[in-house]
Amino acid sequence: MTIAPQRVVTLHYVLSDAEGRVLDDSRARHKPLEYLHGHGNILAGLEDALAERAVGDQSSVTLSPAEAYGERDEALVREVGRDAFSVSDLEPGMRFQTPGDDGPEIVTVLETRDDSVLIDTNHPLAGQSLTYRVEVLDIRDATRAELAKGHPLPPGTTPDEVEDKKMV
Repeated sequence: MTIAPQRVVTLHYVLSDAEGRVLDDSRARHKPLEYLHGHGNILAGLEDALAERAVGDQSSVTLSPAEAYGERDEALVREVGRDAFSVSDLEPGMRFQTPGDDGPEIVTVLETRDDSVLIDTNHPLAGQSLTYRVEVLDIRDATRAELAKGHPLPPGTTPDEVEDKKMV
C-alpha cells in the first residue's frame, strides 16, 4: 500500500532549519506523527513529497518559506495594550495561542513597555526554509469516521462519538 488520499499515514520525522539545527524530532519525543493524507493535516509541500511512498521509505524534503509557513510579514508586528494579556509578568520571547481570523495563531512577545506590548503574529517558523527527514512507519485506509472528521481518530472511536462535519 502506498500513501494516497483517504489513507492514514504514520511517520517519524526530524525537522531542521537551513543551518541544520534540529527544531523537532518525533522519534526523540517517542511520538510519531499520524495524519490523514489529502485533508490538509500537514504542510502541502510535505504532503506532496510523501505521495506514493510506502512503509519503510525514508526521504528528505526541503521546503522554501513559501511552501512552509510563509514569508515574514512585518505588518504582523504591532503594538497592543497590556490589557490584551491576562498575564501581568510578560517577558520577550513568551508565546501565546490566540484565536485568529483563519484559526488559532501564535503570538510572540517581542518587547514590553509601560502600557503596551510589541507582538509578532507571524508563525515562529515564517521566513525559514525547512528540511523534513521522514520515515514512513504505517499506512492504512481511513475509517468513515476519520473521513467525516478530516483527521485520524484515536483507536476504538465509535461512530456515535463522531459528529459528521458534512451533516452539520
